[in-house]
Amino acid sequence: MSGLVVGEDGVARCAWAGSTADYLDYHDTEWGVPVHGEQALYERLTLEAFQSGLAWITILRKRESFRAAFAGFDPETVAGFDDRDRERLMNDPGIVRNRLKVNAAIHNASAVLALREHGGLDALVWSHAPVEHTPPQSADDFRATSPESVALAKALKRSGFVFVGPTTMYAAMQACGLVDDHVAGCHRAGRGPRAARNRS
Repeated sequence: MSGLVVGEDGVARCAWAGSTADYLDYHDTEWGVPVHGEQALYERLTLEAFQSGLAWITILRKRESFRAAFAGFDPETVAGFDDRDRERLMNDPGIVRNRLKVNAAIHNASAVLALREHGGLDALVWSHAPVEHTPPQSADDFRATSPESVALAKALKRSGFVFVGPTTMYAAMQACGLVDDHVAGCHRAGRGPRAARNRS
């Protein structure tokens, strides 16, 4: 089936998972698994913003360095970063050294804190999980945005976030399990948020 690859272990996976061991592990253990919590979601949104214009593998392989550089993505700590921290980050070869994205990560940390008075980041993000979502049946069905990702991007921007466009937000929705975009036939397909709700 288009969009699938069968590994040496005989297991069918989304085709992108077959290119590197890093992708395979990420695909099997994390991509599409529901993510909750302010800090965890702030991390995912930040990493997706840094990924813009780059291959995800670049971010994935630098993830631990990102966590060290951004204090484990604790929004209270990052919101307090000053110019010295900005320069430290711009001189850190372990992360993507893009000044606009560094500044956005710090700016968005403050936006995360401000959201605490309005239900919090978790509530805002998950309020945009689609009620109905049809997973891709083949590679031809892959999409870059959805009405929900457009709405989420607008809601985040209204709350002061930057670098949260609809395409970036759709990637975040896939990564954080708001949608299950494992291709039909993948061994992970059908294990997304709807399946979790049905088991509860």
